[in-house]
Amino acid sequence: MQQAQEFCVALITTPSLDNAQQLARILVSEHLAACCNVVPAVYSYFSWKDALHEAQEALIIVKTHRNLLAALEQRVSELHPYDVPEIIALPLEASAEPYLKWLHEVLKPE
Repeated sequence: MQQAQEFCVALITTPSLDNAQQLARILVSEHLAACCNVVPAVYSYFSWKDALHEAQEALIIVKTHRNLLAALEQRVSELHPYDVPEIIALPLEASAEPYLKWLHEVLKPE
């Protein structure tokens, strides 16, 4: 039986749908993520260099293992066009056992 707490959901915003799709493909193909969902349009309001900014961005919802977070963050930072990419990881509290089994099989986080 897999423990849900071994896994997490990471949220990553990008400046465009194309960029989000490219990052999602890389993260899955390099086994840093089992699955990425791309939400094509989110509206972000944020403070940057003491000014309010507004931007339409794409959001990547990444399912991964906690042990892969450092590698995922490094890879995203290498590829991301922002100086400070948003990479936020949230703990997975619960999930269906078959989904957890699939996550473990795909990610092989040993």
